[in-house]
Amino acid sequence: MVWVGLGWALGGCAAVGHVTQLDDNWYHVLHVGGDDSLARAVAKHNVFVQQHGDTLVFTPPATTEAARPVSWYYRLQPEHHVLLLKRHFDVDVFTLPFKVRPPRAGVPVQLNTNFNAALYVGQRLDFYYLNSRRATPWRQAPRIRATGLGYGLFLGLGSADISEYVTQQQNTFEYEGMVLHAGAATIYDALNFNVGLAVGFDHLLGADGRYWVYQHRPWFGVLFGLDLN
Repeated sequence: MVWVGLGWALGGCAAVGHVTQLDDNWYHVLHVGGDDSLARAVAKHNVFVQQHGDTLVFTPPATTEAARPVSWYYRLQPEHHVLLLKRHFDVDVFTLPFKVRPPRAGVPVQLNTNFNAALYVGQRLDFYYLNSRRATPWRQAPRIRATGLGYGLFLGLGSADISEYVTQQQNTFEYEGMVLHAGAATIYDALNFNVGLAVGFDHLLGADGRYWVYQHRPWFGVLFGLDLN
């Protein structure tokens, strides 16, 4: 029931991306509507899925090298849907337009907009919601909606404003210091854009690092990225 609810949520979400043709690949079948025998055979299993017009072909893995697996054919319908999941390794380059730093050592909440970039690696979950629509009074056409979610770790380079106020009065002039940052993030991809939420910490390079009040302290931020896959 959880996967069925997710399928309806994806189907009704205006922000998901539209796909014209499903890639031939291995998918985890989360839901098949309108065909109970097929649903029992393939639901919650990894099968090779091909799309031929408004028909999906489900082929399970061969049990032996000599055995040829039997494929199932399913025609997409307006009143029923299929929900597929594809998992894969993800590599992205992100920018962090801002970081929110909690209060620290008498300094109030900070919103930093300095340059920050990061390399992200993680697990990608692509969900595909498929059914059909009436293209003409006589013909049905497939409809595919897709969205991607992910989670992983990042490592990058950025900058931070350094002054006496954030170095415990140890520094008498202001400058932009170089920081290394790392942390964890979740991302959302609707094919047209990548955006994510991140939590991380910074390491200020240089002699002022030992006095910097935000050294190795957590911050929260937003990621915008470019998919390298």
